Parts: sequence; C-alpha cells; structure tokens
Amino acid sequence: MTKARDLANIISGGFTVADLPTLTASEIPNLDASKITSGSIADARIPASAVSQHATSFDDNKIVNDISTLAIRQASNENKSAYNTNSMYVDVFQDDTGIASHTTTTRNSSEYVDTLASGGTDSNYSNVHFIYEDSNTNSTNGQSGSASTTALTLNDQSFVTTQKKYGTHSLYFPNGRGTGNTKSSDFTGTIPNIKDLSNLHTLELFVYHTHRNGSNSNPAYDDNALWAISDTYASINIGDSGRLRMMQYTGSQIYQSWDSNYYLPLNTWTHLVFVWGSSTVKFWADGTYIGSITRHALVNATPANSIRFGCSANGSGHTFDGYMDSIRWTNAERYTGTSNITVPPSPHYPNNLTTNATGNFISNAITTSSTNKMGAIITYQDNAGTNTLNTDIVLQLSADNGSNFTTATMTALPDFATGIKMAKVNDLSVTAGTQLKYKISFANQSSGSKEARIRGVSLQY
Repeated sequence: MTKARDLANIISGGFTVADLPTLTASEIPNLDASKITSGSIADARIPASAVSQHATSFDDNKIVNDISTLAIRQASNENKSAYNTNSMYVDVFQDDTGIASHTTTTRNSSEYVDTLASGGTDSNYSNVHFIYEDSNTNSTNGQSGSASTTALTLNDQSFVTTQKKYGTHSLYFPNGRGTGNTKSSDFTGTIPNIKDLSNLHTLELFVYHTHRNGSNSNPAYDDNALWAISDTYASINIGDSGRLRMMQYTGSQIYQSWDSNYYLPLNTWTHLVFVWGSSTVKFWADGTYIGSITRHALVNATPANSIRFGCSANGSGHTFDGYMDSIRWTNAERYTGTSNITVPPSPHYPNNLTTNATGNFISNAITTSSTNKMGAIITYQDNAGTNTLNTDIVLQLSADNGSNFTTATMTALPDFATGIKMAKVNDLSVTAGTQLKYKISFANQSSGSKEARIRGVSLQY
C-alpha cells in the first residue's frame, strides 16, 4: 500500500483504531489528568495520599459532649439511678448504687457528693435546750444533752409520714385550723430570757410551707407566724407572698425585714436559721445568708418559757400551714459573720458537721469492649468559695479496673444551670482495658470558705 493510498484511506474513514499499533508503557508520554474523561481507574492505581489530601477531618467531641450533657439533665429530671449504655455511663447521685468507695466523702440526700462528714459531738451540745428530731419521739435534749421530757405540747398539730425531711415523721400544721393560743405547738421547758441582749440564741429548722394565708405582703405580728414568743412579744411572720418579717415588742411594735426580695417558697423543704446575737438577728435560708436586722431589748414582761411554733397566741391573723422537721433551739450564737453556711445532710442533732480538707470517691466498674480512650463530663457546684478545676477538683479515669488511673486536664464548659458549673475532658489516653472507672478527688476544702459539690458525671467510652 502506498503512502498515497494510506492517506486516502485515512481521509475516507477506512482507517480505524484497530489499525493503530500497541504502545508499551515506555512509549506513552506523561498524560495530563484532564485528558482522562471516561472509564475507570483501578483502586490499586490510586495512592492513599491522593484521597486523604482532599478529606476533611471530623471531630465528634462536640456532639458527644452535648449528648452527655443531655443525659445528665434527663437523669436529674427523672431522678434516675446510675446507668450505662454502649458508649456512656451516667450518675447524678440519686442514690449510692454507682459508687464503689468513699474516702472522707459522702453522698448527700440532696443528690451530690462532697467532703462534709460527721465531726462527732456538737461543740454546742450542752447548750441545746430542745430539739424535735426526725421521728415521732418528740423528745427534748436539755443542758445535759440527754433526752428527757416532751419537747413540744401539741394542740391541733400531729406527727405525720406524708412529708418528712429526715427519718419517718414530721410535725404537721394543717390548713384552716384558725388562730389562738391552742393553735400553736409550744415548747414546754425554760430557756434563758430572750428579752435580754446578753442571751444569745440560734433557731434551726426545716419547713415545708403549703399554703399562704392572709392578704398582707408585709405581715403583721399575728399573720402566718412561723415562730413567736407568747402573745406576742416577738415573732417571725410570713406574708401572703412569702416575704418574711420580724416583729419585736419594746413597748411598741418594731417591724423589720431581712431582705424584702426573699420569699419563702411553697411545697419544698427549706432550711431556715435565725441567730440572735448581741446586737443583730441574722437569717440564712438554705445555707444562703439573707441579711441581718437590729436586735432590740424586749419589754420586761417578756416571758422566758413561752416559745411557740405555727401561730402567735390569741392572734387574730393567720397560722402557718405546712410541715416542720428537725427543730433545734440552742442557747448560743452558732453562726457568726455573713458567709453562707452548710445545710446539714442529716438531722441537726446530735452530730456536728465538718468539711474534710481532702477526699475522693470512685465509681463502680463498667464492663465494655477494650478501649484506651475515655472522656467525661462533670457538673459541680461551688457551695462556698471558688473551686479550681484540676486543683481543687481532680478527675482521673481508668480502663483497667482502677489499676492505673490517668489524671485528666478538665476544661470548663458553659454552666449546666444557675449555680451549677460544668467541665469536660475528651479522648484521654488510658491503659487499655475493659473495666472502666472514674475517680474524683477533692483538695483544699474548708467549711464556709471552699466547698465543692459534685452533682453529676457522664463517662464517655
């Protein structure tokens, strides 16, 4: 075939791809990728770098942390005991079932763990004049500290199990019982006269207020009397909005409010403390210092043995309605200063409370598939002072049943709720294992100045 004929065939279309010779790899020059417009390339011909250089990394920690936070909130709302899933463990300390051990720490019935513990006999033991404890025994503890005579004379009150802060019973003041000297619950013993400024006193009690009577936002001496002296030389009264005010009779009635913005809540247990110092009467509610008012010397006719609860004698106003529990009257100024105080996790008497400087607690083991990475979310509260993460509150994680704990460096997160803080650690490297635990340690704790409470833990694996 001549060159002319070949050319003619090409021009006329008689020349096809089949007429092309086969080229070897060395005979193919570098081919621009843009020239490849169809067909498939074998996987083996694509290097890993060609894929990874275009892949964007994905960090799922934010999603994991959000799920853990929601799990803690759901467990808190539903009062759930400790539980675990395939990838998470949650405990909000509804009970002790998720805790393997305590070292100078305790779980409080208000669902947190701290270093508060019994400190033995109360230093004011000999000054306790009476106490209504947490049962139906209604005993008084005199200056010898021994249970002796009946503490309170009950009129139309009763011991009930319907509501109680501790133990089995509380003292119930029913609604609609009217007023007068048979409507209060009266202490039957004698205390040093409260009219004299030299006599110091402390009243502590838990109250569960169920119904607000009257129509006075700022109550008079006979409105909703929580506490009173006889008819009526001094009283602590509750307004129809829940505002608390004190009346002291010096020959004329003197009314003072600790804080006009504080209102006693309904249908919940509230811890109240009133302290008569030499010049002031101070007030704490649920451990928070509310304020102080001037203490006045009462009129000379003020009796020394007529403390009443729930109604002022012969009052024409309204009674306190609800429950009281763990009432303690002490002839001493138990709390001084203006710092917040610790709400007792047990009945007021006979134990004293102390905050241990250090302590820790360890969870039960959670069985899972082998892992060498763990994370956690914790919620905590500065009950007093400010606790520093990784110093005052230390988290350690273990995957080998606690044989090796790795200390985490926690990072603060936005608050879980008002007054409840939150912190996290993600992807902490631990010694590989299948038995997961956490350990939380406290340091530098001191009553009234630095008190941490651990509210919840969500372990990630």
